[in-house]
Amino acid sequence: MSLWQPSCDRDALRARSLFYQQIRAFFAQRDVLEVDTPILAAAPVTDPNIEPMQTTEGRWLHTSPEYAMKRLLCAGSGDIWQLCKVFRAGEAGSKHNPEFSMLEWYRVGWDHHQLMDEVRDLVRVLFQPRWQNIPEMRLSYAQAFTQYAGLDVHHVHDDVLHAKGIELAGQDLELNRDGWLDIIMSHLIEPSLPTNTLVFIDAFPASQAALAKITYDENGIAVAQRFELFFNGTELANGYHELTDAAEQRRRFNNDGRVAGGRKVDERLLEALESGLPECAGVAMGIDRLLMHSTGATSICEVLAFDWHRS
Repeated sequence: MSLWQPSCDRDALRARSLFYQQIRAFFAQRDVLEVDTPILAAAPVTDPNIEPMQTTEGRWLHTSPEYAMKRLLCAGSGDIWQLCKVFRAGEAGSKHNPEFSMLEWYRVGWDHHQLMDEVRDLVRVLFQPRWQNIPEMRLSYAQAFTQYAGLDVHHVHDDVLHAKGIELAGQDLELNRDGWLDIIMSHLIEPSLPTNTLVFIDAFPASQAALAKITYDENGIAVAQRFELFFNGTELANGYHELTDAAEQRRRFNNDGRVAGGRKVDERLLEALESGLPECAGVAMGIDRLLMHSTGATSICEVLAFDWHRS
């Protein structure tokens, strides 16, 4: 097939159009305001697990609209949502395209448990009619590791994680503790989760809090108020009970390796947080992966008009 031709068919284009209509109707019924923020930003994310793309003018293509949307929240926007293109460098594959569509929204006064309920409700709407009455399961990060990896995640020695990670990855990747936890999660736990079920995993290790609040579980262990949603071996969403402490956010930014390596921090976000971010919960969802499950596609290119190799 010639590279001028689209990578998906008309049915996939129609399915995406319907998705967008359903999303707008969903949030309109809940009085959540649709917003539009810049794709180009003055500062990139500092997360070492996300590789942003930079333009020749020195601006950064956003990897998420999160920072700009939080500035709107600080300015008093109230509940907001956005559907936009985002960009993350990396190899194009069956589940990843460097340019993809993200749905992100924030609920003022909510925590991440309330937001999980709304994520579930939206996904159930979008997955019809292919998936009817999808059941859900909710596990803590520790419960998932105990049940599917046989590990006490909060007390297991680093050497045990290292050995298990090498066994699963087939090589020593010289990762830190969180890196090996990610390998075990992606290579062992995610494939073991129940099929045809919306699986929410929350209470991540505090070291993986990113922009989420930290609390203590029933055993007095510090955990992040963060969740991820998985469906049939695919991560679909990542949500937080959002951190509102500007000083703590700056400390986390400064602890990211890329800041130490010279990458600048988004001072506009930090200034906004200092003015006051309302208590809220936020979530980001990959629309293309949702479309894959809704249409039965086996590769992300089947739901994109033009994938990375044709764009």
